[in-house]
Amino acid sequence: MAVNKNALIRYKTIDKCLQNQFRQWTLNDLIEAVSDALYEYEGKDINVSKRTVQLDLQMMRSDKLGYNAPIVVYDRKYYKYEDADYSIVKIAVTDKDVKVMNEAIQLLKQFKDFSLFQEMDGVLQRLEDSVNSTQKDRRAIIHLDKNEQLKGLEYIDVLYNAIQSKKVIEVTYKSFKARKASVMKVHPQLLKEFNNRWFLLCARNGKYITLALDRITEIVKLENEFYDDFQIDGDEYYKEVIGVTVSNSRAERIQFKIDLKNAPYVITKPFHSSQRMIEKTNDGMIFNIFVQINFELERLILGFGDSIEVLKPLKLRNRMLKKLKTSVKNYEEIDK
Repeated sequence: MAVNKNALIRYKTIDKCLQNQFRQWTLNDLIEAVSDALYEYEGKDINVSKRTVQLDLQMMRSDKLGYNAPIVVYDRKYYKYEDADYSIVKIAVTDKDVKVMNEAIQLLKQFKDFSLFQEMDGVLQRLEDSVNSTQKDRRAIIHLDKNEQLKGLEYIDVLYNAIQSKKVIEVTYKSFKARKASVMKVHPQLLKEFNNRWFLLCARNGKYITLALDRITEIVKLENEFYDDFQIDGDEYYKEVIGVTVSNSRAERIQFKIDLKNAPYVITKPFHSSQRMIEKTNDGMIFNIFVQINFELERLILGFGDSIEVLKPLKLRNRMLKKLKTSVKNYEEIDK
């Protein structure tokens, strides 16, 4: 069951009030406390009706959110917890919650930076409250790689909603090569994450272009514009590339050799889903992948330094050799 943030604030406020057994709480007292809490959260007055708080009390008493709060009325007007030690933040996570969380985790693996989980709001909030209330002094034992200075993440929700609602957008964009920003009208098709950066695949004048979100400075949704929906399947579109750069060229068989020390890293984390080990030599292993030659492939190869050797095709081998020679020259010039 979906629960919005204002409802959760009301539940937590009522819970905090009823935990205070040294005060008698009337319905009007609870309404006032909830109104104050919402004002603090929203920064503006929100009209909280008597009916709303009555329904909140009823919801907290029920098992719809798993609370089953022991709220009782005494002297016909005062509310309290029959169990003085009860609190909604002390509730153990149920098997049903765990099941729902596991489903959410599968989604989080693909979409970790924007709000696709409104339907999970109630469960996630209650789980977070329960964990935080019992483990405040514990350190985190899982550390996820993140870049707090990464630009463009604020546009993910906007772009997702534009794709979902099939809206044409106007984007102000400044590439690294451009001297000044340009404004372009595009039809957003797909959001793509690669190497901790986000990209937008969109259509412009009937052709696909890829925009880096960290180069976008403004997005405006355009109303009453015809939207071209190309119904792109991301798995199929990016099937033959590493990264986000897709060209009209055909995929090619790339053959490379990795020394024995680094081969296990390539085996356990393949360059591409097409990777196959075809030969083991005395000093390394030879692999094949079937992909388009693009910028991301070259960067990946260069990242392995002297532990990798491109064998085929010759044009890629020569290109890597040229880049390495330039790199050596740069080092030699510094030493002089």
